[in-house]
Amino acid sequence: MDTNFSEISYLNFLSNSFELWDKTWLLLTSGDFGKGDFNSMTVAWGGLGIMWNKPMAMVVVRPTRYTFKFINSYDTFSLCVFPEQCRSALNLLGSKSGRDGDKIKASSLTPIASSSIAAPVYKEAELSLECRKMYWEDLNPQHFLYPEIEKNYAKKDYHRMIMGEVVKIYGAKQKYSLQE
Repeated sequence: MDTNFSEISYLNFLSNSFELWDKTWLLLTSGDFGKGDFNSMTVAWGGLGIMWNKPMAMVVVRPTRYTFKFINSYDTFSLCVFPEQCRSALNLLGSKSGRDGDKIKASSLTPIASSSIAAPVYKEAELSLECRKMYWEDLNPQHFLYPEIEKNYAKKDYHRMIMGEVVKIYGAKQKYSLQE
């Protein structure tokens, strides 16, 4: 992580969440950096908000993804945002499986220890959210209120939703923080 970055209070965190998820993407990483046991995948569906009086990040992972194993086995995850010049690395991390080889090494991104959780963050990231899992739920298609939602699940591989408390946010204050 850039040494010019600093911790940002969730109360001062400033972002266009819709743009982050839909256009910029985030890199979800779960596992244990110290053990060298982790995996990453790009995510474009999720959210940020408050739940149980805590800042929360909500991500969804299909059971067919290799990262599913890690997010179920470990108690923490990170979400990282990257500058546009890292887009090809994010494409690779979103389209290749860690089951088939070391896609993180192939991406040329550099995982590093986070400040407060076992899951790593990335040196090249311009924003990192460190999260502690608090809740999960498998999406139930019987609860879909609109039939078009089912079109996202041709293989019936319904996402697992994971909610995590955002315990630390690091980034460029000039871009991601209200003036304190």
